[in-house]
Amino acid sequence: MGQYKKLWFTLIGVLIVTFSLLGYYGTEVYRQAPPIPAQVSAPDGRVLFTKEGILDGQTAWQSVGGMQLGSIWGHGAYQAPDWSADWLHRELTAWLDIAARQEHGQAYAALDGPTQAALREQLRAEYRGNRVDEAGVLKLSARRTEAYAQTAAYYSQLFSDAPALQQRRQHYAMKEDTLPSAERRQQLTQFFFWTAWAAATERPDQKVTYTNNWPHEPLIGNVPSSENIVWSIASIVVLLAGVGFLVWGWAFLRDHDEPLPAAAARDPLSLVALTPSQRGLGKYLFLVVALFIFQIFVGAFTAHYTVEGQHFYGIDVSRWLPYALVRTWHIQAALFWIATGFLGAGLFLAPLINGGKDPKYQKLGVDILFWALVAVVVGSFAGNFLAIAQIMPPQWSFWLGHQGYEYVDLGRLWQIGKYVGILLWLVLMLRGVVPALLKPGGDKNLLALLTASVGAIGLFYGAGFFYGERTHLSVMEYWRWWVVHLWVEGFFEVFATTALAFIFSTLGLVSVRMATAASLASASLFMLGGIPGTFHHLYFSGTTTPVMAVGAGFSALEVVPLIVLGHEAWENWRLKERAPWMENLRWPLMFFVAVAFWNMLGAGVFGFMINPPVALYYVQGLNTTPVHAHAALFGVYGFLALGFTLLVLRYLRPQLVFSAPLMKTAFWGLNAGLVLMIFTSLLPIGILQFHASVSEGLWYARSEEFMQQPLLQNLRWARTFGDVVFMVGAIAVALQVVLGLLGRSPALPQPMRSLGEARS
Repeated sequence: MGQYKKLWFTLIGVLIVTFSLLGYYGTEVYRQAPPIPAQVSAPDGRVLFTKEGILDGQTAWQSVGGMQLGSIWGHGAYQAPDWSADWLHRELTAWLDIAARQEHGQAYAALDGPTQAALREQLRAEYRGNRVDEAGVLKLSARRTEAYAQTAAYYSQLFSDAPALQQRRQHYAMKEDTLPSAERRQQLTQFFFWTAWAAATERPDQKVTYTNNWPHEPLIGNVPSSENIVWSIASIVVLLAGVGFLVWGWAFLRDHDEPLPAAAARDPLSLVALTPSQRGLGKYLFLVVALFIFQIFVGAFTAHYTVEGQHFYGIDVSRWLPYALVRTWHIQAALFWIATGFLGAGLFLAPLINGGKDPKYQKLGVDILFWALVAVVVGSFAGNFLAIAQIMPPQWSFWLGHQGYEYVDLGRLWQIGKYVGILLWLVLMLRGVVPALLKPGGDKNLLALLTASVGAIGLFYGAGFFYGERTHLSVMEYWRWWVVHLWVEGFFEVFATTALAFIFSTLGLVSVRMATAASLASASLFMLGGIPGTFHHLYFSGTTTPVMAVGAGFSALEVVPLIVLGHEAWENWRLKERAPWMENLRWPLMFFVAVAFWNMLGAGVFGFMINPPVALYYVQGLNTTPVHAHAALFGVYGFLALGFTLLVLRYLRPQLVFSAPLMKTAFWGLNAGLVLMIFTSLLPIGILQFHASVSEGLWYARSEEFMQQPLLQNLRWARTFGDVVFMVGAIAVALQVVLGLLGRSPALPQPMRSLGEARS
C-alpha cells in the first residue's frame, strides 16, 4: 500500500460508512413500507378485495409491461398517466360528485365556492385518515366505496377494447385490449387503488402520507412537507460545501509539478502480440454496434408513438409492437450493448495484465460468454414480446416474460442467465489479473483497484434477486435501485475510471503514481455520494423522512467530482500531443472527452436539476427525467462503451486507419443529435409539465388534456430532427466498426513475453 495508504484507508472508510447507511436505512424501508391491508371492506362488512387480490393486480400490471406503460409512484414511462396520481384524482373527483349530489342534489361543479370548500375539507379528513386497523382491515365509507367502484369501472374499460375509450388508449399509446382478462383487469384496479391509497393516507402520528405527500394533489392537501423543504435547502448547502472543499483540495493537495513520463517511440500495446482470446473479441464489437443500431431505431419508433399512439405513419402496428414492448426493447438493448462494450474492454485488458498471454481455455471462455450474451438477449426479447402480447400464461410471465420494472424488465430466468454470464466474465478477468497481483515486485495498487471494481461489477448485479414477483413495491424499489444506481452508476464508473487510468499508464502517457492516486481519489468521491445517494430515487416510494434526508444530502455530493471533469477532458485531449503514434487513438480519445462533457452536463447539471426533494416532488415522472436519463446514460456510459469499442478495434486491427469522414460524422452526429433531442423536445416539454404540475397537480401534467395540446404535440414532432441526426451518427460509427473488423488483418508481430519488455 505504501505511499497510497491514506488514499486506501479513505476509500475503505468511505465504503464502510456509506454501506452502513444504505443497509441501516434499507431495514427502515422494510419496517416502514405502507401496509397492504389483509382485506378492504365496505361499510356493511362486505369484503371488496384482499391482500392477495392487490398482489394479483401487481402481477397483472407487471405482465402488460409495468413501468413501461405509464408509471407507479412516478417511476416508469411518460406517455400514459402515472396510474397512482391519475387513480387518486379520479377517485377524489368521483367522491366529491357523489357527496355533492347526496348533500346538495347537484353536481360538485355547480356548487358555490364555500360549499365546495366544505366538501373538500370532508374529503381531506376522510382520505388522509383512512388507515388500516390493527386487524389489517381497511374499511371504506359508503361514498368511498362508490367512488372506488366508479373509478375501477373506468380502468376496466381503459385496459380492455371498449370503443368508448379507444381514442384515449391511442393518446396513452396503449394497444387495444391491453389486458384481455376481465378478472385480471379487476385485480389491476385493486393494485392501482392501493398505490393511490398509500399516496393519500397519513402515516400514524405523522402529518405526511406514506409517500411523503407525493403526488401534488391540492384536493386533499398533498403539498411538499416541511421536511421536504428543509432537506432540499440542506442538499444545496452540502453541494456548495462539497464544491468548495474540492476546489481547495484540488488546489493544495494535488501535485501540480509532477512531470509527465517520456512517451515511448512506438505505441507499447501495438508491440504486444494479440492472444487468441483477444482476437476472438471482434464479435463482441460487432454485437455492440448491432445492438446499438437496433436500440436507436427502436427508440425512434418508441418516440413516434408519443404522437401516433397506435400507429407508425398511419400503419396500425400496436397490436404486435406496442409502445410498452418497443420501449422495453429500447432500454434493454441499451443496457446490453453498453455492458457488452465494458465486458469486451475488460477481456481485452486481462491478457495484457497477465504478461501478454492467455490462461488455459481463456479463448473458450470468451466464446462461451459471447453466445451466452446472445442467448440472453434473444430469449429476453422474445419473452418480453410474448408477455406483453398476453400470449404467455400469466404464471410464467415474471419468470420468462416481463418483470415489469424499468431497467430490469427481462424475465427472471433471463436475469439469472445474465448474472451467470457476468460471473463468467468475472472468472475470466480474475484468471488474468490474479497471477499479476501475486507476482512479486512492482506497484500493484492500480491493479488492485481495478480488480476490486471488476469484483464489484461481477457480484453486485445479484442485488436484483432480493425481490420477487409479489414483493412489496417499496422493498422492490430499494433493491431495483441497487442495480440501476449502485451497480451501473457506481461500480461501472469506478471500473471505467480505473481501466482508462491503467490503459494510459500502460501506454506511458501518465505515470503509474499519478494514475493510481487519481483513481483512488476518484473512487472515494464517487462512492461517498453514490452509495447512500441511491436513496434519492426513493423519496416518494413509501419511505420515511430519514431516507429522504440521507438521499438528499449524499446525492448532492455525487455532483461534486463532476465539477472538475472539464480538466479531466482537457487532460485526456492533450494526450494526443504526447507522441506521433497517438494520432491513431484520436477518435477513442474524442469519445472519452465527450464522456467528461456529458458527465458534467447530463449527470451533473440535469441530475441535480431533479435531485433536491422539492424539485423531484413536482417533476418525478415528467419529461425532465428522460432529459437526465438520455444525457447521462448515453452521454456517459454510451460514449464510454463506444470509446472502449474503438480502442479495442484499433488494436485488433493494428493497421486500421480510422476514416475521418465517418468518424467526424459519428462524433458530431451523436453529440449534436443528443443536444437537439434534449433542447428542442424533451426539456421544453418537461418545463411545461413542471409548470402544470406545480399549478394543478401531477395528474394534470400527465393527463390527456394537457399532453394532447398542439404545442406539446409539435414539440414531440420536433424531436424527429434530433433523432435523425443522432441516427446518422450512430450509423457512421457502426459502419466504421464493421468495416474495421472486415479489413484484412496484417501479420502479427512476434510474441513478446510482457508489456514491460515491449515498453523497454
